[in-house]
Amino acid sequence: MSKPLTPLQKHYVETVIPALTAARGYTNKHQVPKLDKIVINTGISSEADKNIIAETARDIGLIAGQKPVLNRSKKAIANFKLKPNQITGCHVTLRGESMWHFFMRLLAVALPSIRDFRGVPNKLDGQGNYTIGITDFTIFPEIVVENNKRQMGLDITFVTSADTDDEAREFLKLMGMPFRRIDPVPAKTTAA
Repeated sequence: MSKPLTPLQKHYVETVIPALTAARGYTNKHQVPKLDKIVINTGISSEADKNIIAETARDIGLIAGQKPVLNRSKKAIANFKLKPNQITGCHVTLRGESMWHFFMRLLAVALPSIRDFRGVPNKLDGQGNYTIGITDFTIFPEIVVENNKRQMGLDITFVTSADTDDEAREFLKLMGMPFRRIDPVPAKTTAA
């Protein structure tokens, strides 16, 4: 017996796949772009003590619903005060059902709670993947603001199976990603 689909997966199957197939003329359902994984990433200062590292890992774990992996430096870099094997950040890779749940929470709860929100940037990376930079992690309801005295930023990367940025942008737009509208530049009028 298969698991029931999440609301966003159901939207993808019932709305996004037919719309992209009609718009792009795909002949096979496997040609339609899909979401492969979501990666949540944050950096940790080289001068951070073990309490800050533990708090950062805890907060990323709360946001993602999964324990993060700590990133370590490979070699020493004196200018950045880095030693070999020093913790420099943490990341979580979401796939499957947890990926869909996180995507739904991001679209329905976190992004709308940003003050003066006008949409996310339209720029993709050239390979069909999209990254959002979040400057304040307290937009997620899992984070209790009173317990946190520090500010932390996040990068959220959506890895899609799309071949081009246009395909990926259209796919994410149909999934509900609130891209910023690009207003057309008015044509200059010449006075006669």
